[in-house]
Amino acid sequence: MGRIRELFSDTLVYGISSVVARFINYLLVPFYTKFFDPAEYGVIGLIYGAIIFLNVLFQFGMESAYLRYAADRGISKDVFKTLQLLLLGAATLLAVLFWLLSPVITPLLSIDPTAQYLFLMMLGILWLDALSAVPFAELRLVRKSLTFALIRLGSVIINVGLNLYFIVLLGWGIEAILFANLIASGVTLALLFFFTFDQLTGSWNRMVLKKSIYFGIPYIPAGIGYAINETLDKFFLNQMSQVNITRLYGSDFTSEEITGIYNACYKLAVFMLLTVQMFRMAWQPFFMRHAKSQNVEKTFADVFLLFNLAAAIIFLAVGIFAVQIVQIRIPVLDGTLIDSRYWMGLSIVPYLLLAYWFQGWYVNFTAGIFIAEQTKKLPLITLGGAIVTVTLNVLLIPVLGMQGAAIATLVCYAAMSLMILYYSRGYLSVPYQIGKAGVMMAIAVTGLILADSVSFPFINELAGKMVIFIISLVILIPLGLSTTKLVNRSRL
Repeated sequence: MGRIRELFSDTLVYGISSVVARFINYLLVPFYTKFFDPAEYGVIGLIYGAIIFLNVLFQFGMESAYLRYAADRGISKDVFKTLQLLLLGAATLLAVLFWLLSPVITPLLSIDPTAQYLFLMMLGILWLDALSAVPFAELRLVRKSLTFALIRLGSVIINVGLNLYFIVLLGWGIEAILFANLIASGVTLALLFFFTFDQLTGSWNRMVLKKSIYFGIPYIPAGIGYAINETLDKFFLNQMSQVNITRLYGSDFTSEEITGIYNACYKLAVFMLLTVQMFRMAWQPFFMRHAKSQNVEKTFADVFLLFNLAAAIIFLAVGIFAVQIVQIRIPVLDGTLIDSRYWMGLSIVPYLLLAYWFQGWYVNFTAGIFIAEQTKKLPLITLGGAIVTVTLNVLLIPVLGMQGAAIATLVCYAAMSLMILYYSRGYLSVPYQIGKAGVMMAIAVTGLILADSVSFPFINELAGKMVIFIISLVILIPLGLSTTKLVNRSRL
């Protein structure tokens, strides 16, 4: 139980910083949906989709490699310096290469030929973030979670403040979003350099370089697969034919507008994504520290069950009250959290919440792969998920539009979580209670369906939803707090 408290403590610090940072960042969504039309917001969605995709190439698994090899503090300085120099050279070469390829890439992002500077700022963000990856990993590894949190939070505050200044006061267009991000990333790297400068006193180590590249290379196809799963839906939506758009949404919409609406409503799933991300930040260093501890399998299984309880609560809270959430008034803007022009996409939210819930399963199950240094399995899993994503996007988007894209994301992450469970159990026998977790998921989904379909006499719609939310929690909490039995290793 002490280990779980340690994990909870780290998760709480990372979580508070991530939640507060993302919440502050999320406050920009009302401004974006108020000041930019859906087509412009669609372009921003495509650019940030490309950033997620290209981050894989710019960082090529060196964050994970650092966590793996710098855990040996005797050589951590050598590992830090070697990987930072490697990232500096690789990121610079890639930035130059993609700038040369900009005539081919920018049309895919719907960037106007007269606005090539948007692409250049995007490359600058990628370059700065690549050099920040290893310093952030160092802070996580040595459990300087408060420093980590303050830097992340400071970066977001700078980003948000500059966004408001550029957009509201100066009246800039979407270039304000990228320029603010570029400055915030630069300040972040400078702060990380200050706090991890001592690590640069190490030496260049060819053996570390070789081992890190061998360990990190599988993260490239794995990361590309992840990026495909995470971003390709927006690109497929942006390529929808006008015939299908007219059939589904009417003749007044363009593909860029549909992409923008999808991108805005996608933001509501950020609450589940935050839960997964803050857990992942604490989980990876945690399971590496305790990989050889006694009875660790039971600890990992208990963590999985507690994660599912947290995910179920988030799913119910956001899924049931999504309509009320987007209608929250923002007095400064004389508008709502998400502008009413975007509400037609709210039907995608439950599918995306479930998708990120399954992504949380995936993060839980990576322990066995990571501890056994079998990262070569990751490309098979994520590229398998990418095949599912591409296939279902091609089949479903022409028929269902935004909802088809969301369903494709859900099926992809569900398939990936089960694939990694299969491989992970070959290296680490953990009695995950998949059946109980599945029941918790079914209860949460049933609660959402009932909240949308059942009306209570004598009380209004909101009160009825609250009743169902509370009843669902009363059923879920005992399941999530029950413990696993290590002796039953064959149980799913």
